Amino acid sequence: MSSIEQRRQFLALAATTALVAGCSIRAPLPGQAPASAAYRREAATHLYRKYPDRIYRGRLPPLLYAVGVLEVEVNQGGRVGSTRWLRGPSHAPEVMAEIERLVRAAAPFPSPPGFGRVQYVDTWLWDRSGRFQLDTLTEGQL
Repeated sequence: MSSIEQRRQFLALAATTALVAGCSIRAPLPGQAPASAAYRREAATHLYRKYPDRIYRGRLPPLLYAVGVLEVEVNQGGRVGSTRWLRGPSHAPEVMAEIERLVRAAAPFPSPPGFGRVQYVDTWLWDRSGRFQLDTLTEGQL
């Protein structure tokens, strides 16, 4: 094999390697792991167990007092790091404050998988009675 052919093969191999390396999918860093549906369900179950008297049993009424979407960051050991409203019920600031209080008081949550932290999002469905369901475990609506 001539040196020109060897060089062409080397360049073709190098180009293929670069292409494959550029297309690879990186796993998230441990501290940035997105929440799986399984963890979101675990967190919702944890909240239901922590507050059994606050859960609305059965199908929710057609009109709810408040609906809010909350992102929760859970650190190692199940500590709540931060909360952030993605869609807050701004007409009911008392509900927003109560939900944040419930989440923080429910710690420790199940430890995130792996090392680091996890962020999960759930929708809070809030009845006028002060009872709620989480969208992850909802029994539906009339």
